[in-house]
Order: sequence, then structure tokens, then C-alpha cells
Amino acid sequence: MKAIYLDAFSGISGNMLLGAFLQAGVPEGYLRQELAKLPLAGEFELSCTPVTKQGVRAAYVDVRLMSETAHGETQEAQAHAHVHRTLADIEALLSEALLSEAVKEKARAVFRLLAEAEGKVHGKPAAEVAFHEVGAVDSIVDIVGTAICLDYLGIEQVLASRLNVGSGYVRCAHGIMPVPAPAVAELLMGWPTYAFGAEEELTTPTGAAVVRAFAQHAAALPEDFAVRAIGYGAGSRDLPLPNVLRLYVGEREGAAAEETPLLLSTNIDDMSPEVYGYLFDRLFAAGALDVWVTPIYMKKNRPAQQLTVLVRPAQRSACTEIIFRETTSIGLRVTPLAERIACDRRTASVETRYGTVRVKVASWQGKIATTSPEYEDCRRLAEAQDVPLKEVYDEARRALAFRLGGA
Repeated sequence: MKAIYLDAFSGISGNMLLGAFLQAGVPEGYLRQELAKLPLAGEFELSCTPVTKQGVRAAYVDVRLMSETAHGETQEAQAHAHVHRTLADIEALLSEALLSEAVKEKARAVFRLLAEAEGKVHGKPAAEVAFHEVGAVDSIVDIVGTAICLDYLGIEQVLASRLNVGSGYVRCAHGIMPVPAPAVAELLMGWPTYAFGAEEELTTPTGAAVVRAFAQHAAALPEDFAVRAIGYGAGSRDLPLPNVLRLYVGEREGAAAEETPLLLSTNIDDMSPEVYGYLFDRLFAAGALDVWVTPIYMKKNRPAQQLTVLVRPAQRSACTEIIFRETTSIGLRVTPLAERIACDRRTASVETRYGTVRVKVASWQGKIATTSPEYEDCRRLAEAQDVPLKEVYDEARRALAFRLGGA
């Protein structure tokens, strides 16, 4: 299982996440290319620079609004210039973006958590919350960028340490607030936290929401975690401790054995077939291992579909919410799976004459069982160069075969 571990000993924020991902192996050019698919292209400038925080070399990512850069406005003026967006505004922006559905759904999950937390704090329904800092361009880029990085690395599990939230007070759109700010405190209910090293806000709403959307708590790096890369993402502060987020990328050999998958199933006889494609995309983006429908007959011989979703326990809640929100179902059956046998999987990037394509490689007992080029990569290249989709698929498979043969 491809996994990451977030070691948040100095807190976590959106730009710290992006910096850590870049230093851990996500190509900066790829991140820029994907972010350019947002309808915000031309409104912001992404800057990535190496910095040193208390002796630790890290990547610092900054998002600057083009209009602000041009006019040389102060940081305080920039904060007031941020556009206030509702959850509907942000979801419309994501729908318009030319990003993969998996990336969009990951970003939506973070924004929905933020809207629910802000709504609870301010006594409003999530749909009526007008985002301030979180609705700003820099936060949108941080959240979508994180989703892009998770998708690029093929991450199946996110683990995170207890979070250093900091202490003191922070100035935000509603005035001066205690640290952790109310929305952060709401998001981190039940998550282990502590305060050490600075009277500063170390964990931001964006960082907290990413953790709650995707992560499981692990007090330390698991023993079965085989580390393949480590990245450090820098925060903006100079503190007595290194103001960095440490991100481990690797595989967990024993993770599959620890988590017995579940089957979520429900019978549906009153929903338009058009909904199923959208539903499948959302469930897969939320971490479902597999999704399928089976034709059945219900009472009075009514034709219907049995929807079945295979999930890990950590994704049960998210997938259940999607089913209830997006279908006409009012109840689910949950069945533990007695056993599941799966190939080892990894993602390899290959260069073809059309461009870079990611290929999923499945192995059984050390031997390659099958390979599958990523559809979104192949589709994008086929459209950009006006060639048949199957030609891009064939080129990707040939490139992988050449690479493995020469290895």
C-alpha cells in the first residue's frame, strides 16, 4: 500500500504540505501544469524556493496574487483584497476546472469539512458560510495542489502524528482569536494535539482540514512503513524549532493485513441511471477500493440495482455519506469481508513520444501480473496532440516494457 506519514512537530499548513510534496518527489513542473487547469490561471503566481529552517533544508511554497504583486500592496491590504466565496462558488470553480475527477473530489472533501466547521462556529448552515481566508486564491491553490500531489503519488493511505497547534492569538477576518482558532479547534476534535515551541498559530484551518479529510492518527512512523523518500515543507515563521512539516513517502507491507475491508451495499429501484457514473467517480475519489452494481428484482418484481462498495474501515464514513447524499438510498448493509487477496501495486512514470504517462503496475509474488496506463494522462495527451487514445495507451505500454527490459 502506497502511503505517506505527516510528522507535524511544527504544525501543518497548506504551503508546508506543498513544499513537502515537492521535496519528496512530485515534479514542480507537473504541479504547475495541473494548477494551470484551474479557472484561476493568470490570477496567481506559484513560487518555490529552497530555505533553511534551524539547519533543516526545506522547500518554501508561496502563492502570490498577480494583481497584488503588480501593485506592491502590503500583506494586510492583500488579506482584505481576498474574494469571499461560498462553498457553492468553490464547487462551481472545481467543476469548471480541467482536472481529474479524483483530484476534484479530494479538494471538495477538504472544502466541505472547512464549511461545516466554519458553519458550526458561526451558527450557519455550511452552504451559507462565506469563506474568508479559506476562500482566498492562495488557500484554493494549497488545497487543490495537495489533492494533485496525493493523486500523482498514488497515495492509498495517509497517516499523521499528533499536531502541534501552537499557542497565543491569531488575527483573522473576524478579529483576534485564540490559538487554535475556533474552526481549527472544531476540525481537530478528537485528534491528539499539543502546543510547543512558539506563541504562534502553527496548524492552520487548511492543514487541519486536510488531516481530517484524509488521515488516520499514528503516534509514530509504523514499523512496517518502508520509507522511499522524505520531504520537508517550510512554514513562513522563524521559530526556536524548525518550522517545517516532515513528510515520509513509502509503502506499508502489513497494512492490508491490518485492515479487513468492508462491503457497503444497498438496493436502489428509483434512481436515474445517469447518476451512477458520477456516483462511481465520487466513491473512488473518496478511497473506495471497488464499486459495482448488480441487476436484481425487488418486491413486486420491480427491476432494481444493488450497489456494492468495497472500502477500508477508514473510508467507511466518507463513502457512506456520499451514498446517502448522492443516491435515493435510506439504508446500508455493512458486511466484513472474510478475506481479500490483492496484487502488490505501484505507479511508474514513463516518457513516450506524446509525453509523460503514469502506469499502474500490479505484481504477484515478485512477478508483474498486469500493467495499466492512467486513463486521465492518456486522454489528456490524445486530445492535446489529436491522436487516437489507443495509440497513447500502446506507446505507454511499450515504453514501460522497454524500461523494465533495460532495468
